[in-house]
Amino acid sequence: MFLAILVPFSLGLSYFLLGMYAMRAGFQNLAGQKMAELLYRFTRTPVHSFLVGLVSTFALQSSTAVTVLTIGLTHAGLIGFAQTVGIILGTNVGTTVTTELIALSLEAFAVPMLLVGVAFWLQPRRPIRSIGLIVAGFGLIFLGIDTMQVIAKPLEQSETFRTLFLESSHSVWIGLITGTVFTAMIHSSSATTAITMGLMSHQVLSMETALAIVLGANIGTCFTALIASIGTNAASRQVAWCHTLFNVAGALLFLPFLSALASVSAFLTESPSMRIAHAQTIFNLVCSLAALPFTRQIAAVIQWLIPDRRSA
Repeated sequence: MFLAILVPFSLGLSYFLLGMYAMRAGFQNLAGQKMAELLYRFTRTPVHSFLVGLVSTFALQSSTAVTVLTIGLTHAGLIGFAQTVGIILGTNVGTTVTTELIALSLEAFAVPMLLVGVAFWLQPRRPIRSIGLIVAGFGLIFLGIDTMQVIAKPLEQSETFRTLFLESSHSVWIGLITGTVFTAMIHSSSATTAITMGLMSHQVLSMETALAIVLGANIGTCFTALIASIGTNAASRQVAWCHTLFNVAGALLFLPFLSALASVSAFLTESPSMRIAHAQTIFNLVCSLAALPFTRQIAAVIQWLIPDRRSA
């Protein structure tokens, strides 16, 4: 039983994370050099910052990468902390694009995409090679999802798993903590969400538990940024903690309304995977757009919580 879960899970997660890395490398080769300039030049207003955060996260396929890049720019004094709040809100929306693509269930195209990607990567021109990395990355992601779905049956028969997850519908806190810890361990909220989608497609989890795990993944993804802020200046630490506290606050505010969120996503689609993707998109959109008009106030609160001792 243990090997029937561990082997496909480890292989699938490895394929998925390798695919995310390949996609990120491809996008960075195409546009990554311009991301720092984009963050530096186009953050004059909260709306501009929001759009830059959204576009950068889609281009780099990682909200964590954009947050860490933002921390580096604030540490270098190129942008101020107040300018970064909009970027953080934008990253939360940008990360849902990957989730929506994953929810399309394109596992049947995994091997063809991988082969096409490798063929492109063998070409001499760098832009084509970068596109090949992106396509191959998508192929690996879908291959990883397909592999990880094998664990659904053994998990369903596991008494430990039943106790931990199936009965956790009475306490969504278990799902929230599980999503937070697991994402912090593997440094990928997209992977956590993909695993949750796979379990939902086999009706192993309740929708409320699955959504709680996804909300926890939003919190867990901040862990890398917190590590990156260690030893930096106050503005950089403020960026990391702003991202963390915003995601924690959003998850806690939405936690009592998971049933309503599940009902809305069920109205939009019948696919369990698409329901999770749509619910995550709705959650991040509502939180980010609701906070966008108050970026200056949010910045002031964070600066009060994490003051710059040197300027005090």
